[in-house]
Amino acid sequence: MSNKYQQLAKRCIDDIKAGKLAIGERMISLRNFAKIHHVSISTAVNCYEQLSAEGWITAKAQSGFYVCNPTTKLAPAPVWNSFERTPAVIASKKALPRKHSGPLGVSTLELSEQTEREFNACLKRAIRRSSQQLMLYPEASGEKSLRDALARHFSQLGFTLSADELVITHGCLDAVKSALLSVTQTGDTIAVSSPCFHGLLSTLSALKLKLIEIPSRNDGIDLDELESLLKQGTIQAGLFSTTHMNPQGITMSDAQKQRLARLANQYRTPIIEDDVYFELSHTEQATLPASFYDTNGYMIWCSSMSKTLTPSYRLGWCRPGRFLATYLGQNEEVATFTQLALSEFINTGAYSKHLKRARKQLNQNKRHYLDFLSQNLPEQSQITHPDGGLVLWLKIPGLQTKWLTQQAQKAGIDVRIGPQFTQSNRYQDSLRLNIGFAMTEQIKQQLTILIKLIYTCKTMPPESPTNSGVA
Repeated sequence: MSNKYQQLAKRCIDDIKAGKLAIGERMISLRNFAKIHHVSISTAVNCYEQLSAEGWITAKAQSGFYVCNPTTKLAPAPVWNSFERTPAVIASKKALPRKHSGPLGVSTLELSEQTEREFNACLKRAIRRSSQQLMLYPEASGEKSLRDALARHFSQLGFTLSADELVITHGCLDAVKSALLSVTQTGDTIAVSSPCFHGLLSTLSALKLKLIEIPSRNDGIDLDELESLLKQGTIQAGLFSTTHMNPQGITMSDAQKQRLARLANQYRTPIIEDDVYFELSHTEQATLPASFYDTNGYMIWCSSMSKTLTPSYRLGWCRPGRFLATYLGQNEEVATFTQLALSEFINTGAYSKHLKRARKQLNQNKRHYLDFLSQNLPEQSQITHPDGGLVLWLKIPGLQTKWLTQQAQKAGIDVRIGPQFTQSNRYQDSLRLNIGFAMTEQIKQQLTILIKLIYTCKTMPPESPTNSGVA
């Protein structure tokens, strides 16, 4: 169910479409809006921010908000196709550009100055209060204070768990690696979604594991195909993102998440859930992990603050379920002070406030990127319209990603191309862009150069046959 401010925003949009609110008309003040609709000022602010992010109103300095009409016709979203199953292959490490600092390439969030100040203050307080722990080794499962803080935080979101179920890790990929080591052996076959985040493919490669790619669908992944593999005993585990997936931007429906958990338990096969983006919805409406529906502990839930806050602290967690004892044998302890600082950040409420700001900013970013790309990309281009996360997936017929990567690197632009997210020859006409940074003039310039390169490479002879995996 949508929040009150979302209901009010929809009512305003309907009034604009019906002509009850004219283009160019000044919106009533926030105070009067709140009074008329019997809501709080904060709800009125959220409503106007939602309308502004979606392009229905615009703010003018010292004047107020004015009605406008989104004139940009957005590029359609890709429609994902099934593909013929291929035999399991040994995962190979995916080559990435040498530089990883560009705002369009790495999937990362731009931190506000307020968040930086608040976190630095929490770090200083944690150091002052816990100096006696300097001479102690970290706890194997992580500091109790952090696990308690995380458990309370997730319980408030509707995902009730206890601190004893959690293990603190060096980020989400580290949590996934320990999970794989706990439930697989060299040469085992793992089911992954297609396309699949290149970091997961690299992890499978390092552990010498085979993989089978499962087609994406508009509401998640092809669970019929997954169940067929489980019935045949072809796979020993599954590894899937479920919410605001990287790179395709899809979120599994609640029905899909329930079925995924049910399949894990029915076939007694561990499913590792990489859920690093689940708190980055572009609205206030939170979505629950597939692990929420787990009944017998076969879902292994992995996440971190690398995407929601910062990757520099390398802190994540895992809920290993029935595999907890084995998992602890694979896990490496995390620095104590980092854990205590993040515990302080959560307990003070600063983390929840940061997430609220980040969600609003990401919603605005998405609209700006979608508008700009839709206006400037070649015709027949397709772009995902995610409801959360940090990335857009672009499908551009005739795109030649190898040449594009080479030229983008020469221009100092960091991008991630489709072939980096698969072990097949799919997605040769696709690329992924980060939207975690507000669209500044510098980023517009980079996008303009990138789009010029896209037009150029579309006129060149094809590099190889395209098998995109999307319609």
